[in-house]
Amino acid sequence: MTHSSSQNEQPHPAALPPFQTLLNNTNWGALDTAFGTGEDLPAALTLLTDPDPVIREAALQAALGPGTHQNSIYEATVPVALFVAAILNHPAITAGDDNPGIGTQHRPTLVQLLDWLGDTAYDADDECVAAGERVFDGGFLDEYDAMRAFRDARPAIFSAVRPLLGHDDANVRHTALVTAIPLIEHPFLTQYQADLVDHARRLLAISTDRHHRDRVLETLKAWGHDTSGLENASDIAAREHYAHLRAARASWDDNWTGSGSYSDDPPF
Repeated sequence: MTHSSSQNEQPHPAALPPFQTLLNNTNWGALDTAFGTGEDLPAALTLLTDPDPVIREAALQAALGPGTHQNSIYEATVPVALFVAAILNHPAITAGDDNPGIGTQHRPTLVQLLDWLGDTAYDADDECVAAGERVFDGGFLDEYDAMRAFRDARPAIFSAVRPLLGHDDANVRHTALVTAIPLIEHPFLTQYQADLVDHARRLLAISTDRHHRDRVLETLKAWGHDTSGLENASDIAAREHYAHLRAARASWDDNWTGSGSYSDDPPF
């Protein structure tokens, strides 16, 4: 990745390399993670492409956990994210996880990988950067190289996520949409916003997944779209519930900071 000091230029992100190239050409032991260095990551990442879904499931935490922890981005996060993006079309991943030994609540590896990419992208989105800028009084990304590197890598990651927006499985394409939303904040990708709006409307027409619906409705509103005709009774109830929780939290914060002591009836 290259960075320019000119305000009129954008960094030129590298294309997504093959996963084996990423695995072999990354100095994993020199990268910091949530739990130390990344020296053990190659073995864990390799297992994500094992033909056995049980082995893939067991490897997920060891492969992805060190890359993100408590909404933080680490040096190892970018190569892990690029590796994950590069294996989204791997035969072991695209074949699905049908296995009699896995419970009915098991989520396919492909969906879990997309979820991780999306969660990580939200941890590095514009809102997080704005919050960091307020806390650190400017220069946040200048001091946070790992987050800046992840943000620069968003076009490469999106190139692997985008084909899944048309996946036959609704859960895969809906998860891909939620993953794509924070990625297209990159200046190179804003042209895809209209396409994601179309996908969002289709999701809201059929999905009952609360998390997906919340993310999509929030995004459409942020992009200036009227969502009143897209909400169902569950959405309205959820919105009212969230508003109640925010009001209760604000009341609790006021009591905590205003009185200097606990309130008699905290909103637990």
